[in-house]
Amino acid sequence: MQRVLPSDEIARSVAQPIPRLRLPDRATVFARRAARLDRLATDNPLSGYLHLMAEVSRVQQALLDALAPPVVADEDLARAAAHRMPVLPVNDHRRHRDWQAILAQLCERLSTSTALPTALSDLLTHLRQTSAVALDEQADGLLVGRMERIDPASAPFLMAALQVCWTAMAAALDPARVAPLDVPGVCPVCGSLPVASLVRGDGHRYLHCALCATEWHLVRAKCSHCDAVEGIAYRFIEQRSDAVRAETCEHCRVYRKILLQEKDQHVEAVADDLASVALDVLVGEAGYHRASANPLLWPSAEG
Repeated sequence: MQRVLPSDEIARSVAQPIPRLRLPDRATVFARRAARLDRLATDNPLSGYLHLMAEVSRVQQALLDALAPPVVADEDLARAAAHRMPVLPVNDHRRHRDWQAILAQLCERLSTSTALPTALSDLLTHLRQTSAVALDEQADGLLVGRMERIDPASAPFLMAALQVCWTAMAAALDPARVAPLDVPGVCPVCGSLPVASLVRGDGHRYLHCALCATEWHLVRAKCSHCDAVEGIAYRFIEQRSDAVRAETCEHCRVYRKILLQEKDQHVEAVADDLASVALDVLVGEAGYHRASANPLLWPSAEG
């Protein structure tokens, strides 16, 4: 049953403008994700993997805490606003020149902080020994969604390092200087696709960037992939929490998860999307295609 808002709450929401952009909270973004992943791991078929990604998120937070706040040049901000383009575009290699150092630290800390299976330990060692050129090729594939270039086993760790870099830059921005884009379905900060959308307690929906954790407003009952306003439906697994639903579109036959904070105030876009793979299977069997991948779980090119 949908909650009926009291008249004073409605008045407050009408009187106050909806924030267009919500930049990541540098102090808590990955720590909150780690706690949520650990919590969701209980009685979940992916329990081991969720705990592993929780550890990855904890290391991400430690690495982010150690980074000096970056400074985005005024001319970059002005150019992005003038051309209505992302401020920190993923195809600008200057933006992530330090990401490989972050990756090396991530792999080293994971290797010493957890009792890893041999295969995973070998993978982390392999990543630390991979050439800079090969790593950049993998990163390019991840950032622009070229699935044929992506190694699914390595991708979550590469993406974790890239997330640290872009989240640091996004958190340092002034939201007033980030112009809206002509394409509402991509992140106005970096141009990446959202992993899921989140309906906050005030009823406003935000898309959550898979790379830099920025959130930007999008009206409800609208496809986040093709902008269609008809043929939108919501599916969830009855035996599980209905705070996580799949928003399907009959126009493009694509779906993306939508999280309802009203149902569970602790929902977190990346964590809850990752923990609800069973819903992906259900919706996929119904003939819908996922709009974009979870940054911590990448399908094979043949998948």
